[in-house]
Formats: sequence, structure tokens, C-alpha cells
Amino acid sequence: MARIFIDGEAGTTGLGIRQRIEALPAALGFEILSIDPALRKDSEARKDMLRQADVAILCLPDDAAREAVALGEGLDVRFLDASTAHRRADGWVYGFPEMDAEQSARVAAARHVSNPGCYPTGAIALLRPLVAVGVIPADHPISINAVSGYSGAGRSAIEAHEREGGPAFLLYGLGLQHKHVPEIQHYSGLTHAPIFVPSVGHFAQGMIVSIPLHLRSLPEATTAAEIEAILRKTYAGSDVVQVLSAELTLLADRLAGTDAMELRVHSDGEKVLLTARLDNLGKGASGAAIQNLRLMCGK
Repeated sequence: MARIFIDGEAGTTGLGIRQRIEALPAALGFEILSIDPALRKDSEARKDMLRQADVAILCLPDDAAREAVALGEGLDVRFLDASTAHRRADGWVYGFPEMDAEQSARVAAARHVSNPGCYPTGAIALLRPLVAVGVIPADHPISINAVSGYSGAGRSAIEAHEREGGPAFLLYGLGLQHKHVPEIQHYSGLTHAPIFVPSVGHFAQGMIVSIPLHLRSLPEATTAAEIEAILRKTYAGSDVVQVLSAELTLLADRLAGTDAMELRVHSDGEKVLLTARLDNLGKGASGAAIQNLRLMCGK
């Protein structure tokens, strides 16, 4: 039996993780440890939960996540952090198992695993294989556009959308300093920060990340078919990430409620648009956490 403590289980990601664990077959052997809600901010009570747990999943603000890791120092507990606190930290393994051939094994063996961000999951899935083989030079100027369901915007935004209808479409992060940019740049292998333009639509769950490219700006006369072939080879055999044929329209919420991700290469022969579609609460958050948890626990 693997004992799991979700520190911050009352939040959107924490609730999603708990529901997914509870939906797993009992034979897999997961037991959820829950803290008294009145003590969820009590350091000693949290430390006691860490003593009992095999894996602690952190669904907390960054500073609270760092505090939780400090509380667990010296204890026999492993951490899976869903915050942004440790995504590029030394000693932490990035929890994107499909990122390369050895990443699943790294996650399985790690004491500290950082769950990826939702936007970075789509962007890195598209960019990293192409940068790795030189189809996209590491110093190539990259622009990324993305739209997410409002469930990723926090409790107050969720309540506003559900109560008032919310804005139909909100462009944000226009200072071009979004917190996910360093993560995207680092794991994609880019030498320069991409321009990242996120947005929120009036739908609960779902996400599309899109990256436009002029083929003439890429080396060696690369074609859309070659780009698609690289992505297909990278994710061949994955039961989570699929590379599918291009479509003329995409609905952002089509994968809501699933833990899958779809990649496509759209082209007119001179330009390509790379797209990744996923559920921001699935492969973009709770679903990825469960995938990593099962690897960490050998289940």
C-alpha cells in the first residue's frame, strides 16, 4: 500500500488528484492520508502527515511548497510538487515522462518530482523534439499563443465565470513575463525566451497551445511532413500523447475530462502551425500528477 498525502487537497488541482486516485482500481494499492481541515496550516500537523506518507503531493502556492519540502527534510517521504517552485530546481526531476526516452525511468527513481505547468506541457511537447534534432535552431525566435479554460485561473476567476458569465475571451500576461516562460525555454532547449501570449476563454476546461513557423526560416528546407514525422517518431508507443492529422478547426475543450494530449502540424506548404490540445486540468495538471505518481510507486 502506498500512502499518499495531498498537501493542499482543497484546491482545484488537489481535488482533481484525489478524485483520480479514488477512481483507480483498489488493487493498485493507494491510500490517501487526509489532514484535519482545521490543522491544514499547522506545521507540526503537516509534518506528522509527512512522517506517515510514502509520497506527498504538493498543491500549494510556491512558498508553501518550499516550506513543505523543508518540513520533510530527514523524513522518509518523496515529493511530487504541482507548484512552480521546483520546476527548474537542482535535485528535482521534471515530471514529463514523454519528454525523452529516459524520462520515465528518471521520474520512477526520483525522490523529488516537479509536475509540469499546463501551458509548458503543450509547448515543450511540440518544440523539444524539433530543437533536439536541429529542425528548429535553439536560437530561433519563437512565438507561442495559447488559450485555456477558466478552471486554471484560480478560485476567484472560476467563481466569477460561473456567477457572472465571465469575459468571453481574456488576453493576459501582456507584460511578456509570464511565470511559465523560463520553464518553456529551459525544457524546450531554446537559448532565448519565446514570446508567450496566454489567454482564457469562457469554457471550464481545455487548452490549445499553438506555435506558428515560416518554413523558409528553418534550415535545410524542412517540410511540414518532415516535422510531423519527427513528432510521430518521438511519441510513438505513448498511450497519452498522440500525433494526429491536421484539421481545419479545433475545439479547445474537446479533451476536457481526459488525460490525453493531441499534437498536430497544420500547413499550407509555406508555413506551419504546430498545435497541442489537452485538458488544462488533465495532462496539464492532475492527470500528469497521477501519471507521475504511478511511476514513482511502480504502479
